[in-house]
Amino acid sequence: MSENLLEIADGILEKAQLAAAEFHQFNQEQTDKIVESVFKAGFNCRVNLAKMAHEETGMGVWEHKVIKNVLATQLVYESIKDEKTVGVIAYNTHTGIAEIAQPLGPILAVIPVTNPTSTVMFKILICLKSRNPIIISSHRGASKSCAEAVRICYEAALSAGAPEDCIQMISSGSREFTQIMMAHSKIALILATGGTGLVKAAYSSGNPAIGVGPGNVPVFIDESADIPFAVTNIISSKTFDNGTICASEQAIVMVKSIEEEVIAEFRRQSCYFLTSEEMNKVEKIAIVSETGSMSPQVVGQSVQTIAKLADLQVPEGTKILIARPEGIGKDYPLSGEILAPILAFYSAKDYGSAINYCIDLNYLGGIGHSACIYSNNEKRIMDYAELLNAGRILVNTPTSQGAVGMLFNQLPPSLTLGCGTGGKNITTENITAKNLLNIQRVCRRKPNDLWFSFDQSKYFDESLVADDIITDYYKNH
Repeated sequence: MSENLLEIADGILEKAQLAAAEFHQFNQEQTDKIVESVFKAGFNCRVNLAKMAHEETGMGVWEHKVIKNVLATQLVYESIKDEKTVGVIAYNTHTGIAEIAQPLGPILAVIPVTNPTSTVMFKILICLKSRNPIIISSHRGASKSCAEAVRICYEAALSAGAPEDCIQMISSGSREFTQIMMAHSKIALILATGGTGLVKAAYSSGNPAIGVGPGNVPVFIDESADIPFAVTNIISSKTFDNGTICASEQAIVMVKSIEEEVIAEFRRQSCYFLTSEEMNKVEKIAIVSETGSMSPQVVGQSVQTIAKLADLQVPEGTKILIARPEGIGKDYPLSGEILAPILAFYSAKDYGSAINYCIDLNYLGGIGHSACIYSNNEKRIMDYAELLNAGRILVNTPTSQGAVGMLFNQLPPSLTLGCGTGGKNITTENITAKNLLNIQRVCRRKPNDLWFSFDQSKYFDESLVADDIITDYYKNH
């Protein structure tokens, strides 16, 4: 079986390498024509693809998936359309160094079930912009909608003159085949979005990888915050596509002095606080006890569906279920990432304790990802940013929509959010086309070079200290 899969992988990569060789010869104008064609095709199918993804996965809200598809096409295109990705992209007149962009080669893009069509189109656009052939490996639970997104983008790319096989999709959804592809010697880069196991496999493959995993986003509300505004933002974000974006809020933290006001506002805006008994019921259906991971049956589901699974009676129109765990960690299942409209809620005795809660939440499976603060105190905001290990600190902003960029801020629009070394990633950036380039630096020798006009024998004189040598080094220059 493995030998047969290896032969299939060889065939896919042989086609991808031929596409890469042809793509390497394209100029910026040809490249941009392809990217524009794919953007328009994907954008024009945004509604149909959203409905397909919703129907196939049973997750989220199709109208919200439309917005994700818009972000993945229109907003991504607007952010990269004028970017130089071919030939000389920069020249420094002072240093004389020219920078030349080169494509990486075939890229394996792993797609999560939570954001299937949008992630497919996003990754295709940034790969084509950087002249890299892309091979899509979709989650089995979203293979049909991903295949349709691939078909639409590929046909649009070919119509604009793109190389054949510049976009391919793995038909086999097996984990074994994905791992064979990841480890294949002809893969230039793995662009992986998914769970911790997937990201670890990508980084363990022996090939370069940009892998981003889960978030466990803490939200701190301080005394200076506009509480109704904060709660409205949190609800709009946590209910967006039923919480399937990994940057969605996971826990609310505040100081004791504003606790009652915050609770009252959540209740006023149709959120339901679980009793201890109800919280235990939700834990049982939301978390797989053997692994501590999210149960697939609750990911991207509505409050009504979750309540029915947990045998709860909640008021009609309830938007979010709010639990009050007694601590943070594996013994408190709802303190971790839950991609559904469920929030943890913590009240701390003072500011220092509140920050410690946020740091603990950050380190519980979401280190390096994102964090949020609602405050009108600039010092508090910057203190919070310095203390939290997160690639994105969202200020007075819904985290789902804010972290992905362009909707509420000028972060590059992206559905692959780097988590830095804390999250075992290579970068904290929102991944985009510029991250998929090799940059050559053309370095010319400068006239009257300092190094060779200097008497280097001085370095061997132990009696000379730094000030003596450096002064002499620059004396005649």
